[in-house]
Amino acid sequence: MHAWQDFHAPADYLKDRVILVTGAGQGLGEAAAKAFAAHGATVILVGRNEKKLGKLYDAIEAAGGPKPAAIPLDLAKLTDQDCVNLANLIWKEFDRLDGILHCANGFNHLSPLVNQKLEEWVDMYRINVAAPFAINRACLPLLKRADDASILFVGEQHGLQPKAYWGGFATTRAGQAALATITADEWDKPPFPRVNLLVPGPVRTPFRTKTHPAEHVDALPLPADMLPAFLYLLGPAGQALRGQTLRFNPADSAGFAPEHE
Repeated sequence: MHAWQDFHAPADYLKDRVILVTGAGQGLGEAAAKAFAAHGATVILVGRNEKKLGKLYDAIEAAGGPKPAAIPLDLAKLTDQDCVNLANLIWKEFDRLDGILHCANGFNHLSPLVNQKLEEWVDMYRINVAAPFAINRACLPLLKRADDASILFVGEQHGLQPKAYWGGFATTRAGQAALATITADEWDKPPFPRVNLLVPGPVRTPFRTKTHPAEHVDALPLPADMLPAFLYLLGPAGQALRGQTLRFNPADSAGFAPEHE
């Protein structure tokens, strides 16, 4: 059991680190990007919606954080060349990369399998599994240059406990969990980055509103309640954690715990 709830990151906790955040336009990705910048990191914002990225970029600058970078990318249409271009841009502009937070979330709708379409499954697979694989691979030379690089996949509980009507989403999230395990197993020692999977419980995000429209969201934890875990796992405090699947519920006093010891 790793008690993070008493962890308080100092203001310069991530100073001089460069962290890439996918799905940065809203929800957990947006909250994490702001927190990383507030603790000294230069944040590379990746998302599909250019307007949302621009708004976040301005908010980080207005708050006095290091100047971020905003890179609009539709992960459902990502190519190998896009990933090479991304890595080359990071190399040119920053000469380093200390972490990746995979928050992008491919989701269509809940429905019986007979109502789901192949194209929807393919899009979700590309966003939830193929894109993080390709981004990690392209950025690996940069990550290996860092003294303490970290990759954190933000998973979803239906990837570990699939249920009816979650179809392609749960299946691709299970694939994401497999990708995280395989990556951590292959990259199990420095200079490779440490790799972990964090699976949140219910959190008040646009995704949760979409999947549970009738739910009383006031009772749910906020994205801000996740931030100690993100800071812990992307920063130096989490150096000892490698290859872990961590279930997390911000309303639970136990914090997060490994799925497998």
